[in-house]
Amino acid sequence: MSNKHTQTDVILIGAGIMSATLGSLLKELAPEWEIRVFEKLAKAGEESSNEWNNAGTGHSALCELNYTTEKPDGSIDINKAVKINEQFQLSRQFWSYLVNSNLIRNPQDFIRALPHMSLVQGENNVEFLKKRFEALSNNPLFQGMELTDDKEKLQEWMPLIMNGRTPKEPIAATKIDSGTDVNFGALTRILFEHLQRANVDVNYKHSVEDIKRNSEGLWEVKVHDLENGKIEYHTAKFVFIGGGGGSLHLLQKTGIPESKHIGGFPVSGLFMVCNNPEVIEQQHAKIYGKAKIGAPPMSVPHLDTRFIDGKKSLLFGPFAGFSPKFLKTGSLLDLVTSVKSDNLFTMLSAGVKELPLTKYLVQQVVLSDEKRMEELREFIPNAKKEDWDIVVAGQRVQVIKDTEEGGKGTLQFGTEVVSAEDGSVAALLGASPGASTAVHVMLEIMERCFPEQLKEWEPKIKEMIPSYGIALSENPNLYKEIEASIEESLDLIDKGNEKELVLEHA
Repeated sequence: MSNKHTQTDVILIGAGIMSATLGSLLKELAPEWEIRVFEKLAKAGEESSNEWNNAGTGHSALCELNYTTEKPDGSIDINKAVKINEQFQLSRQFWSYLVNSNLIRNPQDFIRALPHMSLVQGENNVEFLKKRFEALSNNPLFQGMELTDDKEKLQEWMPLIMNGRTPKEPIAATKIDSGTDVNFGALTRILFEHLQRANVDVNYKHSVEDIKRNSEGLWEVKVHDLENGKIEYHTAKFVFIGGGGGSLHLLQKTGIPESKHIGGFPVSGLFMVCNNPEVIEQQHAKIYGKAKIGAPPMSVPHLDTRFIDGKKSLLFGPFAGFSPKFLKTGSLLDLVTSVKSDNLFTMLSAGVKELPLTKYLVQQVVLSDEKRMEELREFIPNAKKEDWDIVVAGQRVQVIKDTEEGGKGTLQFGTEVVSAEDGSVAALLGASPGASTAVHVMLEIMERCFPEQLKEWEPKIKEMIPSYGIALSENPNLYKEIEASIEESLDLIDKGNEKELVLEHA
């Protein structure tokens, strides 16, 4: 029997938040286009986008201290924080549009209002936090942030952290109530349900084995149907590779010049998850600390209130680890097989440069349960071992590439888009802030890959994302207007504070 051959307009590889977002945007902008999705696993959002594999903060730089750095003159550089917050606002606007258009429902299934806090200890760190607070407070995107080093106020904000603490050194925190908790696993599933209703052909248990250009200049994707063992061939004008850690191998198969001299460094993670409802109830915020000296940015310790399956959870971590797999469901040979003749020196250079990171990861891998408890007790002095379980988080593949600033083999800690010069194929590599900035990243892909259609699409993009092309941090009135509309459509009233308000008025 001959193999199946089909042709379509767009192929999306991977059923994670990135493909879900690109598919949803394209369905609004070009509803007549045929879109086909291939996912190796049995359902959407099971790898990097899954709620147990993803930090799920809704990275908006409200509390992540690694997005604001101290310059040599002692001033605070807030550019990265502002940029990430602006990008997250685009995601919120698009989700709001989908809810208002009745394309998705029940926003509380994937987003909830939740205070974001930053916590520091020690005189120098307190000084840093005060300077950070002053620098951010002048920006409209960070309005409403509070700072305190008052022990009573801190007790009110974070009882779990302050109970049993005998502060031998200064301690301070900032708090902002406009933060959110985003369940990207739930959002991914909701978006794929919407795409299937919109006649997008979603194929689960289909593994993409190869991608190459055919004689007509189209991309031919070789797909293995894992259920019946058959091989299929699908061609498309445009292919998006959004397979999380698996994207690097598929990008390499395309053979495009832009795929050369790029490597990947896998980092795994563990979280501690609280199993005691009484402890969980005492915390109602995301609280980020400062990374230890020598630790990579993705290891910033945080105590995280999360809403998973409609239930309140409490996570602490992450503890970094190492596995040569590029995906949780990947192969132990992933790292080895990603090394090619064109990226060998890039990878070796990174190995030499990143010895401190390697040392840090080795230390993390051999951490005992007792050592992890010690780190948790720096946050929660009264933490009991029996109240906490360990969960293995997702794999992250940090991009390694040659850059002008960093030279050969520089490890990148952000999200990278790699696309062919003619815009016919694009891949997403990298990690945090990833999911939170999905809409920004997919708009960037559309600008690169569909420049001819963009002019025609622009009015619709602005209808969906009112701040498209505008810096909200420089337009406070527009920001207030958009924010009020989003809060209403996404139902962003903090239910934790709602209880207190009811009691106050009773």
